[in-house]
Amino acid sequence: MNNKFVKASLAGLMAVSLGACSSSNAPVDNKEPETAAGTFEAKASGYGGELNLTVTIDNNVITDIALGENHETNVVIDRAFPIIRDRILEANSPVVDSVSAATFSSFAVKSAVADAMKQAGMEVEAITMTTAGPAKEAKTIEDVNADIVVVGGGPSGLAAAITAKEANPDANVILVEKFDILSGNGKFDMNFYDLINSEAQKAAGTERYTENAVENFIEDMKDAGDTAERLQVWAEQEAQLDAWLRGMGVELDYNYGSTNHMAKEDQYAGEVVQAGLEKRAQALNIDIRTGTKGNDLIMENGECKGVMVTNNNNESYNILAAATIIATGGFCSNKELVAEYAPGYEVLNTSNQLGTTGDFVKVFEKNGFAMENMDMVRVFPLIISVRRDLTGGADQFILVNKEGNRFIAESAGGIKLGTTIQAQSDGAAYYITDQSGYDSFYRIRKHVNAGYYVTGQTMAEIAEQLGIDAEQLQATFDSFNAAAAAGENDEFSGKPENRPMDAQGPYYAVRVESANHMTKGGVVANEKAQVLYEDGSVVKGLYASGEVTWQSGGYSQSVSFGRVAGENAAASLE
Repeated sequence: MNNKFVKASLAGLMAVSLGACSSSNAPVDNKEPETAAGTFEAKASGYGGELNLTVTIDNNVITDIALGENHETNVVIDRAFPIIRDRILEANSPVVDSVSAATFSSFAVKSAVADAMKQAGMEVEAITMTTAGPAKEAKTIEDVNADIVVVGGGPSGLAAAITAKEANPDANVILVEKFDILSGNGKFDMNFYDLINSEAQKAAGTERYTENAVENFIEDMKDAGDTAERLQVWAEQEAQLDAWLRGMGVELDYNYGSTNHMAKEDQYAGEVVQAGLEKRAQALNIDIRTGTKGNDLIMENGECKGVMVTNNNNESYNILAAATIIATGGFCSNKELVAEYAPGYEVLNTSNQLGTTGDFVKVFEKNGFAMENMDMVRVFPLIISVRRDLTGGADQFILVNKEGNRFIAESAGGIKLGTTIQAQSDGAAYYITDQSGYDSFYRIRKHVNAGYYVTGQTMAEIAEQLGIDAEQLQATFDSFNAAAAAGENDEFSGKPENRPMDAQGPYYAVRVESANHMTKGGVVANEKAQVLYEDGSVVKGLYASGEVTWQSGGYSQSVSFGRVAGENAAASLE
């Protein structure tokens, strides 16, 4: 049977048949209404392109939704689809709230379900990006008690909750996350860096970080900006982290130089780390409350007694706890805060996840907590425009504008690179690499194979697909190669390039921009992850970890100090 064929119910067919045979001229009013039933194929456009669904309808009721071929980011759609599916099935309608942190994917699923319902002859309102379920009345509900509450469900918050529960299995640990799915930006990361004493390093013979690893790490990071006490703890944590992750099934088996780690040569670290953390948290029966936003701290006589939250049902309540851990990330996604604390950087977009809105910055300030390095921002040189995926890394490439001209040294970075790109025609810049560049770095191969880049055998083919001047692009390419082959100083960098681009295609290209990747500053925490007042004294009952604090590193440091926060919070219960 054609999947798009709408089957009428047996009762409905009998009613229609009886009506046709009636000898009366009066209208037949004893027909039962026709019902929609069948299996329908539907599609819509999501974040990464076409998304396909199979929707089963029985007696006007949506009974199943199956996800088919799609191009959504796997670490998002794998978490978001079960949630949006359940919402639609419960409401028997796609007019439901989208999954926060997965807005485009939710829109695609809702649109495809609406299409299937129309195929079935059912009525459904038009779906837009703003389509949501009915508004919920604001309520205040009873307080909840916990031993430890963690605010933020990214890698640092999960590490904190897991470590606290491992240290004290009897502790009541609650973790709240404002989005409907767990994880911050870590789930997208290719590289889990700063890791030492790992099995992968041992297998690769990386002696510097497997023999006297802690001492060597401290030597490397002595000027990074951490206190001596925090640096010591950080180094010790990094030396234990691989074993801890492997204990929960997270195996980072590819060490590609120094402290850099991926899960495998062709698999990002972030998705594996995040999946392992979530699985472990669930196995420990940690009380995880997604769709629950921390609003404010509960402070009494200078001590933290918990956190005020509001959930997706618009219910506000207090979580009263002996220890509170804040792990809500930075503020890259809040342009007003960026403009206030790091003026000039607000002109750039961000590659960080959308939850980095600095929710507790003003809370920290009003309570007189110490803040540090709030003007420091890490700019990632190149991301794929629109998609926001980090890109680059090929051993050779050129950057050109719409006119086909190079305009800055490819080695440039920071805010200068970002604003120079914005100053080009239409703010457009294109990253072009060759087959050797494709072969040199997995990130390029992943993006090309996912269809994010255009491919051409010649510069003319690349120019046509990008809509830029082909003659000038060829001239730029030839000039670059001639200088590189001759070992001449490059006109922009002032030094020789490491090699010319391949003389023969294929070539690969994508539109790029620079982005604020993370804000480095935040609340000050000591080596025990305890938050400090401006006078240097400890805020009793309050801990912080990850990008919400000032930290010199990133991903693995967030996990490391999440563990420190969890361990010390658990110890404080004794």
